[in-house]
Amino acid sequence: MFKDTKSGSRFMPLAVILVGSMAVSNTFSQTPHAGQMENQPSVNAPAVAASGMSGGAPARQQSMAGARSSYRPNRFAGRAGTYYRLVWGVDSLAVRWTESGEVIKFTYQVLDPDKAKTLNDKKLEPSLIDQKAGVKLVVPALEKVGQLRQTSTPEAGKSYWMAFSNKGRHVKRGDRVSVVIGSFHADGLVVD
Repeated sequence: MFKDTKSGSRFMPLAVILVGSMAVSNTFSQTPHAGQMENQPSVNAPAVAASGMSGGAPARQQSMAGARSSYRPNRFAGRAGTYYRLVWGVDSLAVRWTESGEVIKFTYQVLDPDKAKTLNDKKLEPSLIDQKAGVKLVVPALEKVGQLRQTSTPEAGKSYWMAFSNKGRHVKRGDRVSVVIGSFHADGLVVD
């Protein structure tokens, strides 16, 4: 409060009144109405969710906890993805369990054809190594078809594949494997 020297009365500057009223209106606009209170998580909801207890979480969140999510994280986010893109010119590396487990399919997308030449080189023998199972899989060569891999000159934007024989089904879904093609090494790939 300030004092007016002419009249002797006290007054509050307009700027202080405006700022105060804006703070009050923001407080009321952020406060949930009575109908919204039941959908708001409690203050301790993150702590309860982290501890595995569901007492403080709303019923809506509890019902969604058991539902399966179609979200698939980027397996090569950050440094690993950047490494494969910059050094080898490839992206979207994936290893899949196919043909009832008899074949393991390795796929990748070419970004830079010059850097990705190693992966499509006919002279290099690719192998898939599963340390846990203690096996090293190779790409089979069929009599009339040849090797089960694409060896054409890589083109930017195209996806390529190669199939490894998994006779005996030693490599399982969820195993972490390494794909080695000459000097190219992709370690820690998870078999889907």
